[in-house]
Amino acid sequence: MLQQNNKRVLALMPHPDDVEIQCAGTLIRLKEIGYEIHVVVMTAGDKGSAVLSRQEISTIRREEGRLGAASIGAASYRCLEFQDLEITFDVPSRRKISDVLRDINPGLIFTTPPSDYMFDHEVTSMLVRDACFNAAVQNYETGGNPNPIDGVPYLYYSDAVGGHDIFGQDSRLTCTVDISAQIEQKAAALACHESQRSWLQKQHGMDNYIESMKEWSAKRGQEIGTSYAEAFCQHLGHPHPQDDLLVTLLGAQSKHR
Repeated sequence: MLQQNNKRVLALMPHPDDVEIQCAGTLIRLKEIGYEIHVVVMTAGDKGSAVLSRQEISTIRREEGRLGAASIGAASYRCLEFQDLEITFDVPSRRKISDVLRDINPGLIFTTPPSDYMFDHEVTSMLVRDACFNAAVQNYETGGNPNPIDGVPYLYYSDAVGGHDIFGQDSRLTCTVDISAQIEQKAAALACHESQRSWLQKQHGMDNYIESMKEWSAKRGQEIGTSYAEAFCQHLGHPHPQDDLLVTLLGAQSKHR
């Protein structure tokens, strides 16, 4: 029950626009009921352009990320300056993510799923899961913040891109959150990432990234009888909390576990 009283929420995602695509609607809803939202991204998106240099696109995307986080009312935004396509599960990275958790001390965390279309997403998921345990261990030394978090937080994985894992199996989901009233604010936050319009068209074949987001949100909404929704899978390994906080707080529709 300790973490139910902790109203700090951390969305820790690989790239500057992942939060807006995957969980911004739910973050907005949590903000509306008094939760404090923090956004952290692993990279500055330095590979996210076919025409600009890494330095040029990183500068642009850092600012886009800051604007996107501000537009959903985030209390803080941070870029950890990993490099695109080079996020690795190693000891320095594990310590760095644990430091982030110790600095924010969240009771609820969102990150990318363990099985997704690219390793940046999968390795970030591993690092966040790892830090949820390690950051609470008093004797775990990171070289940074020495103060352990209050306890192991609630952890939710976002929808995989395309709604399926690398073998084409449907994403494992435990709950779906209605974001119909928040969809336009979510779209406005995603629109802050203007540099990605041409990149996503070239690399991912997405003609309009905002409309693609809305179409996917509408699909998830249709599954629970609403206009738009975001879906998640709760991490239920020991010693994470076992009750579904999103069901309790937001009336999310629970799925069979």
